[in-house]
Amino acid sequence: MKISAQLTIVICAFFAIICYGVAITGFSSIGEMADPAQVSDAKGFAWFWAFLGTVSVAFGAVALWIVRTQNDGEEA
Repeated sequence: MKISAQLTIVICAFFAIICYGVAITGFSSIGEMADPAQVSDAKGFAWFWAFLGTVSVAFGAVALWIVRTQNDGEEA
């Protein structure tokens, strides 16, 4: 299955929003926990989703760079 670079940018942005939403929910729920093991697990879970969101932003940025450089090459 082939997807265009423009669709890749949209998918990456959508996925990053979801990942950062899950990470924010994870970080905001830490204050309600009393068990140190549970707090540690929640931090790991939230940081993992924040990392996934950052990876998605990076791939989206690369796709955007490809779209811009490809369009510049076609106009020349």
